[in-house]
Amino acid sequence: MTGSLDGEIRDGRHQMRVRVYFEDTDSGQIVYHARFLRFMERGRTNYLRLLGMNQQELLKEARRDVPGFAFVVRSMSIDFLKPAILDDLLEVITVPEDVRGASIILLQECRRGGDLLVTARVRVAFISGGKAQRIPKALRLAMEGA
Repeated sequence: MTGSLDGEIRDGRHQMRVRVYFEDTDSGQIVYHARFLRFMERGRTNYLRLLGMNQQELLKEARRDVPGFAFVVRSMSIDFLKPAILDDLLEVITVPEDVRGASIILLQECRRGGDLLVTARVRVAFISGGKAQRIPKALRLAMEGA
C-alpha cells in the first residue's frame, strides 16, 4: 500500500491503515469497541474521496438536486472477533456490496496483519426531508465502476 493518508483503492477494495493510539484504548490498552466505528467511518469517507468525489463538490451538487439531503447510516451489523491493542497497525477495508437507487451496502473489515478483528455490513441511505432519495448519479456510477 502507498503512503497516502487516504489509503488506496485496488481491485474495487479500499484499504487504509490506522495506527492505534493511547486515546483509542481503555485502561487495559485494548481498543474501545466504539473506536472501530470511527476507524470504519474514516474508511468510508476516504473511499469516497479516492473515488474522485470531492465531498464539498458532492454536497454542492446534491444540494442543487435535492435540497436538505443527508447521508445517514441506516443500519449496521458488526462482529467483534479479536481485540486490537495500543500501537497496533490496523488495515481498514471497505468494499461496496450493493449500490441501489437510494442506498449503498458496504462491507468493512478491520485487520491486523492476517488477523480479522472486526467485520461490519453497513447500509448508508441518501435522504431529504426524512425520505429516501436517489443517490446522485456521479457517486453511484463511481462506486459501481470502482
